[in-house]
Amino acid sequence: MLAARLYAVGDLRVAAEPDPGAATPGWSLLAVTSVGICGSDLHWFTDGGIGESRIEHPVVPGHEFAAKAITGPYAGQRVAVDPAIACGACEMCRVGHHNLCPTVQFAGHGTLDGALQEFLLWPDHLLHPLPDALSDDAGALLEPLGVAIHAVDISHMQPGADVLVVGAGPIGLLALQVAIRRGASRVFMTEPLAHRRASASRCGAHAVWSPEQAADGVLDATEGRGVDVVIELAGNDAGIGTAVTAVRPGGRVALAGIPSEDASAFPAAAARRKGLTFAMVRRMKDTYPRAIALAGAGVDLDLLVTERHPLIEAAKAFGSAAGRHGDKVVVAVSSS
Repeated sequence: MLAARLYAVGDLRVAAEPDPGAATPGWSLLAVTSVGICGSDLHWFTDGGIGESRIEHPVVPGHEFAAKAITGPYAGQRVAVDPAIACGACEMCRVGHHNLCPTVQFAGHGTLDGALQEFLLWPDHLLHPLPDALSDDAGALLEPLGVAIHAVDISHMQPGADVLVVGAGPIGLLALQVAIRRGASRVFMTEPLAHRRASASRCGAHAVWSPEQAADGVLDATEGRGVDVVIELAGNDAGIGTAVTAVRPGGRVALAGIPSEDASAFPAAAARRKGLTFAMVRRMKDTYPRAIALAGAGVDLDLLVTERHPLIEAAKAFGSAAGRHGDKVVVAVSSS
């Protein structure tokens, strides 16, 4: 089979590798169909890792994916795949916080090969059958939709709230749509790239500003009060600074962006005076059923896909995604 393996920064090679072999009980053999390239994948590709986690040996990237089950309880069906294999036995797993499992294995991260390969084995309980109405690409993008759902959950947004989403990448655009469907009064966005600001407007943002205009724009729109909630997806200190300026006193900031560095800074004096609450967003938490329902109820995941490449062009796909020329870049591994 063909697989794309990351050896070092910018060094992604597609080559023939051995098939994964037969599935053991509780696991299924999957034929991967579609893989979305995520911002965290790009950290591995451009930075050589995320925070303290670094490339220690060549790894197959890819954690946003759909597949066709070859064996197992869903044999012959298309499935979306939860990329996080939690231990199931630790305290966090026992109380339902599988996303906080300290020994979780995550596709394409560290030592666990991800989805940029034609076949792989995966636990049965992490497979979710896809409705006929959802494409393979949409199945892959249920994972970032799940992250957006979890980010809105963590924000504690209430119906009628004013919300600012910082960063109009794919997850930011999905958080925008989730917040609207949760009853937000207005959802504003800030984004440095003009084409992504246009995407935000298309997806229903009440107003969209460039970063240098965002703080003043929010304060003007809210008559100086500020928004109730900020969902930060930029992954940089400037984005956190915008969040602190734009949120009202007593407001809440959900930090979902992944910074390139292991430390972030924010305007502490202003945050203290406002009595802000910061909440960290860790991936997603049992969101696939809700993501499938939202995708069936009008969140158009296919609309986010602006570029598709075959597996043999995986390096080109990563280079294009790193350039942020569109919204979502997808690698089509095989046809379902």
